[in-house]
Amino acid sequence: MKKKLIPVVILSAMLVFLAACGSDSGSLEDLQDAGTVEVGFANESPYAYENDNGELSGASVDIAKAVFAELGIDNVEGKLSEWGELIPGVQAGQFDVITAGMAIQPARCENALFSEPTMQYGEGLVVAAGNPHGLESYQDIADNPDVTVIVMEGATEIGYLEEVGVNPDQITTAGDIPATFSAVQSGRADATTGTEMTVRENFASANTDDLELVETFEQPDIPGVPSYGGAAFHPDNEELRDAYNEKLKELKEDGTVAELLEKNGFHPENNFVEDGSVTTEQLCNGEV
Repeated sequence: MKKKLIPVVILSAMLVFLAACGSDSGSLEDLQDAGTVEVGFANESPYAYENDNGELSGASVDIAKAVFAELGIDNVEGKLSEWGELIPGVQAGQFDVITAGMAIQPARCENALFSEPTMQYGEGLVVAAGNPHGLESYQDIADNPDVTVIVMEGATEIGYLEEVGVNPDQITTAGDIPATFSAVQSGRADATTGTEMTVRENFASANTDDLELVETFEQPDIPGVPSYGGAAFHPDNEELRDAYNEKLKELKEDGTVAELLEKNGFHPENNFVEDGSVTTEQLCNGEV
């Protein structure tokens, strides 16, 4: 009896595995027929997050909605994911596109297709009130081995910190930005870092006297800063990525992208990337 069941069990396991892995995300035609696109995000304000009403919001989301509307796809559904699971998720077909303001980097380009940049941004730092360690740069963290810094898992800041000489033993991670803030507030870490807009907005939302935003923070002079964020697609879905880029270019030129950035607290000029000024090809090749 057991021998007869083994092939069935194996076949069932294989089917579950294949269904979970998927092949690639929907084609442009499939998405247009359905009128719906599923986007992965990591709940990082002001890029992509669920607002108090449970609605998908943020600069990256609004830009993606505008682009997909131009493509005839009006319904944008969000799928919340841990930051480190976004690229594996789009690879597995769990969603059609990542809308998280994700920085376009060579290593990431090996695993996903990125749109042209939708925005640019620098870094920020939050410490305990009074800044007891006098931290004003990543170099200050590197120079003090007793200082610990907590970063969102999978974020580019981990590499930035190590690039300037911060010992990996000084770095811990958490699943999202609020968790990194809580760690500093409770004394489990001395500092947290992330993109400037994320850090600034979450600091304002925290509304606590226990934390301090380092206004004198010195941007690290390393490759990748400033960062250039864009949408990301399945590696085999060039058709969807190219169609997205075509409409994105039009929305940059008519001022829509700048308006959406400003609506979400970004600077319409400082955080805006002129079409062609910095390209995804350059970023993926490590030229910028």
